Amino acid sequence: MNIERGQHPWPRGEEMISRFIEVGDVTLDLFHRDGRVEDCWLHLHPREFELLWRLAQSPGERLSRQQLLAEVWRIEQDPGTNSLAVHVARLRSKLDQFGLGNMLVTHREGGYLLDAPPGPSTFRFHRVGSASQSR
Repeated sequence: MNIERGQHPWPRGEEMISRFIEVGDVTLDLFHRDGRVEDCWLHLHPREFELLWRLAQSPGERLSRQQLLAEVWRIEQDPGTNSLAVHVARLRSKLDQFGLGNMLVTHREGGYLLDAPPGPSTFRFHRVGSASQSR
C-alpha cells in the first residue's frame, strides 16, 4: 500500500466497525459472519447474519419491515413476499436451541426488535487446557 505523507488508510473522523457485537448471550462475529452462544456457532446464512447484526446494532429499538428491507435487503419497495418473516423464523429457531428464541420479538405495531441487553455477555474465549475450563 502506497500511502503518501499525511494520508491515512481510512477516512478521518470515521469510526472503525467493531468485529464483534454482543447482545444478551449472543456474540456476533463480523469476520466469520456468524454468531455464537458460548462456544457454539449458530451457523447463520448470510442474510440471517445481516438481519441479526442490524437488529443487534440497536437492541430494544423497533425496526420496521420497510427499514429492514431497505437496510438488510437493500430494496426500497416492499416485494410483497414473506422473505423477512421466513428469515426471522429461521433465526428464532437457531436461537431457540439455546433457549434464546424469545429475544427476537415481533412488535405489535409491525417490525422486529431484539429484546436483550447490549454489551458484554457471558461468552469468553478460553485457551485449551486453561484452569477456567476444568470447572
